[in-house]
Amino acid sequence: MKKTFIIILIFLNFQNLYAKNGLLFYVNSALKNNPKINAERQNLKAIKQNINISKSEFLPSVTIEGSQSSKETSNIKEQSGSTTGDTKRNTETKKISVDQKIFQGFQGYNNLKKSKLEFDKANEEYKIIEQETILDSISSYYDLILKNKKKNFNKANVDLFERQVESDKVRLQKGEITLTDLAQSESSLAGANASLTKSETELVASIAEFERITKINAPFDIEQNVSISFTLPLSLNDALNLSSLNNPNLSIARINLAISEKELSVEKSKLSPSASLNYSVTENKDLSATIDEDEQETVKATISWPLIQGGKNFSTIKKFKYKKEQNKLLLADKESEIKTLTATAWSFYQSAESVLKSTASQLKAAEIANEGITLEYDSGNSRTTLELIQSRSLLLDARISFAKAEKDLVVSKLRLLSQIGGLNLKALKIQ
Repeated sequence: MKKTFIIILIFLNFQNLYAKNGLLFYVNSALKNNPKINAERQNLKAIKQNINISKSEFLPSVTIEGSQSSKETSNIKEQSGSTTGDTKRNTETKKISVDQKIFQGFQGYNNLKKSKLEFDKANEEYKIIEQETILDSISSYYDLILKNKKKNFNKANVDLFERQVESDKVRLQKGEITLTDLAQSESSLAGANASLTKSETELVASIAEFERITKINAPFDIEQNVSISFTLPLSLNDALNLSSLNNPNLSIARINLAISEKELSVEKSKLSPSASLNYSVTENKDLSATIDEDEQETVKATISWPLIQGGKNFSTIKKFKYKKEQNKLLLADKESEIKTLTATAWSFYQSAESVLKSTASQLKAAEIANEGITLEYDSGNSRTTLELIQSRSLLLDARISFAKAEKDLVVSKLRLLSQIGGLNLKALKIQ
């Protein structure tokens, strides 16, 4: 009984934690299950192995070789014309060789630096996919909230018009309104039903998109008032400075320039002399008819210096110089692009805040106006059926606009955070 109670208690605590951090749960699910980010993780692991491959150039290599042969000679005739007996020889050779590169004109050093830069680049590429996944998962979650609210608003609107049509039929019999007024109510009910059907279809599409991103089923009863906050820059200049330091696309452009510099250094080092050392031990058995077994130890130092390769080496150096200049130009272009995108993201964020305040005022005014017009209409005052319909339509539009503005503000914050390179799980503060 005690164990059962503990299990129930743990389950309830888990349910509370899930309810409190529902959005974070879905973001984590997207980061864990989305194939695109999982593919990038595998790419990161593969690129990391290039560092070990480059390090291996500094270490000795050991080779073991072995061979065995059998030779049979028959029908041997000497110059005198006599025939000797058949012969058969079995030979065996074993060799162990150790090679160590002594100097390569810093080629190995530059290759190692290049491999580390390529890993840094892969890290930034992973960061881009991670930010996209977080952005998409949160955006789809808030879109799900919006489409749920839109459906509920339209459903409530249909219920109101159904009651109004029933009420207007009674009022028509009493002579309080005309047949035209009833027709207006019925027309509005038909329009409300069409809007409800459209909102339900949009909700189905939103659920499909949410499940595509998170790879799990969408919740049946999604939380309607999720609060999420971020630590954002206080000014456009702060945003520009942060994006210049942390934007992953800009970091990749800088790394590409650094990689091209290392590639150029590698090609230049190929013109330098190189030195290597080789030590080998060879054992031969049945080497000849007079020698049964032989062992050799060899130490060999080799120095080489490539002088002329038909112009290939000099052309390769020129090629990587051009590539370096290309990456310089691409970096300058990327810096300009990131400034523009950051300024645009900042503008959208500022605009979204203003729109939310405006739609909040619009909604409050629409609610007050609709309440007053409804009371006046029900009391048989001078308000017409058309005025009541218009009031409800304005209220519905205001509710949808406010819900959309809430979502747009969150998305604008996410996009700004993505531009400054700060969109990660640590940055999310879900309340």
